[in-house]
Amino acid sequence: MQGTYTAFAGQRRLASGTAGEVALAVKRETQPLDQPIIIFDDGTGRSVDFDLRGNDHEVLARLAKLTPPAETVEAPAEPRGRGRPKLGVVAREVTLLPRHWEWLNAQAGGASVALRKLVDEARRVSGDKHRAQQARDAAYHFMSTMAGNLPQFEEASRALFADDRRRFTGLIADWPTDIRDHIVKLAYSDRA
Repeated sequence: MQGTYTAFAGQRRLASGTAGEVALAVKRETQPLDQPIIIFDDGTGRSVDFDLRGNDHEVLARLAKLTPPAETVEAPAEPRGRGRPKLGVVAREVTLLPRHWEWLNAQAGGASVALRKLVDEARRVSGDKHRAQQARDAAYHFMSTMAGNLPQFEEASRALFADDRRRFTGLIADWPTDIRDHIVKLAYSDRA
């Protein structure tokens, strides 16, 4: 859910989508609100502030500066030397013990190829676990802000981190619909 945002006015979900879509939806909200609007980054579950002053074009221009496109690669501060800059390869320093360098250099393709293979394998093996942890963290951050004073919050938090989905959804079943549904979406949408 990287790159998506959700806005709430009290317990009611106003909008979900890109930063621009949510900002403009919040800006156009015409119903009188008795509660402040809070915008959440769905990737982290944390609240964010958007500057909604000015016309739509000005709002979107400010957001574009804050949220660069995902495919943009940050240019290194130092001049590029060896490597494959067109592929986004950036040389960095790695500190290892001599026995590690000996093993890496003995591998087919040398140290760089061996390190890339090791990293790719580790990402493949732990990727699902890491994504699940990020989803639980995002759900918890959102839940703390929006539901911290609701009944059974502590027990629901324990069930969330114990990865007990059945107990968790049972504990939050009576919470306001938009809040409950968004928590479940953050926690479990990547894991069917």
